[in-house]
Amino acid sequence: MSNRYKLLVVDIDGTLLDVNGVISDIDKQALKTAVASGITVSLSTGRVVQAVRPFLDQLELDGYHVFFDGALVYNPEKDEEVYVDAIDTSLVAGMIDYARQVSLDFDLYSKTQFFAEKSTWATDIRRDFFKLDADFVDFREILHRERFIKGTLVVASPEEKRKAREFCTFFEDRLHFSWTKTPAYPEVDFINIVARDVNKGKALRSLTSFLGITPDEVVAIGDGMNDIPLLNAAGLAIAMGNAPDEVKSVADYVTLAVSRQGVSEAVRTCILPGLSR
Repeated sequence: MSNRYKLLVVDIDGTLLDVNGVISDIDKQALKTAVASGITVSLSTGRVVQAVRPFLDQLELDGYHVFFDGALVYNPEKDEEVYVDAIDTSLVAGMIDYARQVSLDFDLYSKTQFFAEKSTWATDIRRDFFKLDADFVDFREILHRERFIKGTLVVASPEEKRKAREFCTFFEDRLHFSWTKTPAYPEVDFINIVARDVNKGKALRSLTSFLGITPDEVVAIGDGMNDIPLLNAAGLAIAMGNAPDEVKSVADYVTLAVSRQGVSEAVRTCILPGLSR
């Protein structure tokens, strides 16, 4: 049994995870059925490696996945990097200084660690929802001994969001920013900060080159603005029913919302019919 598609790439927040941060049993089974049919399933997310491991375990996925909004293509089981684009140290230093000056909570991530300078409501969310425990340090003490792949701002109030927009404007020609949400915290904006040329589409192209497959053999499913480059790089682009219109406009197919198991519907409607004996 074979399928015209070789790789299915799926976003996590707003695509697989519902408002409670849970993957439905129906979606889990759909992805396992895709794997059983010979399709490789990879997750593509703005999340860090540690925050994705529980879902890899639940879905029984090994292989290569896209982390940090596309800054890292990595196999956690083999500890093998296919692609990485870390942030220049001088830019990290600049972000640290700016965030301190305007009192924005700013976090940093290496491949395997989450760093913060103090405990805040934002680090509480990381711990309680994303299952990430921060290493509390003075950023200047680790600036030259860590390779930082991502920074984040987590903002909720209008004042915090205003400061965050000014932060992004200040660095916009030197870094890449994506504003994302998770259904569990609809009032909160998570701002992922990565190297300037990073995006999920570029990471997908690195992954397909590594795997020796063509874009026409790839299906991508996503819901966020940061998924647009991913969808554009795939042979079949599927937007979630809960996605903004800008995301739906680049898709070949719009599936159901995450609350209605849109991933399962997409697999059943768009992928499994491609099976041939």
